[in-house]
Amino acid sequence: MKEILSLDHVSYTYESDETNPRKAIDDVSFTVRDGEWIAIVGHNGSGKSTLAKLMIGLLFPEEGEVNVFLEQLNADTLWSIRSKMGIVFQNPDNQFVGSTVQDDVAFSLENNGVPFEEMVPRVYDSLAQVKMEGFLNHEPHHLSGGQKQRVAIAGALAMQPKLLILDEATSMLDPQGRDEVIRVVDDLKRTTGLTVLSITHDLEEVLRADRVIVMNKGKLMMTGKPEEIFAHGEELEAIGLDLPFAYRVSKSLREHGVQLQGEHMTEEELVNELWTSHFNK
Repeated sequence: MKEILSLDHVSYTYESDETNPRKAIDDVSFTVRDGEWIAIVGHNGSGKSTLAKLMIGLLFPEEGEVNVFLEQLNADTLWSIRSKMGIVFQNPDNQFVGSTVQDDVAFSLENNGVPFEEMVPRVYDSLAQVKMEGFLNHEPHHLSGGQKQRVAIAGALAMQPKLLILDEATSMLDPQGRDEVIRVVDDLKRTTGLTVLSITHDLEEVLRADRVIVMNKGKLMMTGKPEEIFAHGEELEAIGLDLPFAYRVSKSLREHGVQLQGEHMTEEELVNELWTSHFNK
């Protein structure tokens, strides 16, 4: 798989005041490859939000390099690189500019000079990908939180990006809205091979990721597959991260003598084993 994005010994310091500079990112290196879903997690102040800003060019590193699509991200390459990215932020209301759903999705296409005859099918197709094609003429502020984020994702997809970055995109949603968005992103990744990078503090969300990067105090603390990361449950809890509900329940059941086959990452896995092994007899 080809390299999509990489950080090479990146550091960044916020000059909060002259006597007490704060190193938000401290010598961080990692690579994202084509078709992967990478989740970056960490508690508040861990550096993950600063990483997001560095990866989309809102900040530039004081040390090291950020490379996107094999180009170094800097002031000269910023706009050409960003045109190949789709970015969805925390609050969808801050991203809406159109009076209807279709107007909003079309906005970035118009700004980039896409001809009208090409724009119309791209707007519809991108909304269909997030299952919102039935809302073309709805006003965005009348949608639910999950629907708003799906429209925001459609707006990003309309630009046909090579990389989709979700910056705390589910943090303001209720459980139903969060599930809607995660399911949509998972479907997109499976059906289109889209590369996804999600910055989050929600460990339930990372269960869908191929790899997880854990940040702590500006440093890369650990990286691996979700099951490898959750095997370090006590270390994650020590830095203020909550473990997935199913993982905590299965651990508690084993501590109370219930025989289970390993750790369970999802509630469905746990319920299925409890039903087949303990109740369906």
